[in-house]
Amino acid sequence: MKSKFLLFLTFLLVFSSCNFTENLNVKDDGTGTFALEMDGAGLMAMAGDKLSEGLNQKKDTKVIDSTFSFKEIFEAKKDSIAKLSPEQQAALKKMENFVMRIKMNAEKQQFLFSMDTPFKSVADLQNMMDGFKILNDLKGKSDNGGMANPLTDGLGSNAKVDYSYNGKTFTRSATMNKEALDKVKNDSLGMAKMIFASSKYTLKYHFPKAVKSVSNPDALFSADRKTITVEYPFTDYSENPEKLNLNVVFE
Repeated sequence: MKSKFLLFLTFLLVFSSCNFTENLNVKDDGTGTFALEMDGAGLMAMAGDKLSEGLNQKKDTKVIDSTFSFKEIFEAKKDSIAKLSPEQQAALKKMENFVMRIKMNAEKQQFLFSMDTPFKSVADLQNMMDGFKILNDLKGKSDNGGMANPLTDGLGSNAKVDYSYNGKTFTRSATMNKEALDKVKNDSLGMAKMIFASSKYTLKYHFPKAVKSVSNPDALFSADRKTITVEYPFTDYSENPEKLNLNVVFE
């Protein structure tokens, strides 16, 4: 039943768009919050009732508003996690404070999916996506026979991403790993490219100081210059994560 639903969901993603947003909020003391968000309103517009049934497995439920922590996921997967290497377990440990939220309302054509976490330093976010890939592998093998889930795969990344902030400058640096790059090239005409062909990936970064300059020429500024936004087609970002590299200098 789950496999049939995922096939149905994949079909919908091919013919509708989803917007992914990387939302970063940095405070004066360097602490802040980080969130990965997906707006799947296009899915709800096409088949809200079927999507609700597939996720909730209750035909009479039209609204879903669910929140749970990654600690709960890890507890359910503790036996599998114990078999992982120390490095893989450490990568998952970084994700313990993430909270996942799903809001779905077929009548309002609303489908919002987010994962967010607080951080004590921007450096805490280094290579955070490693944990998502490991968790996706664990969930994929046990929950759906190894079949890819477009939702969680879409929030992943094909690169190592480093962040730094010292009050004067901020940098976001993505480096594509060879294995992921080869996979993307091999699938350049495959399902993944079809699924996200009309989707967008957006960076929305909020800082405590006004921005003097930013290296990315496509960045847009808020009126107070404390927020920058950069948007790219998702497939462009997936194949060339370096396009969203940033070097920000504050006033």
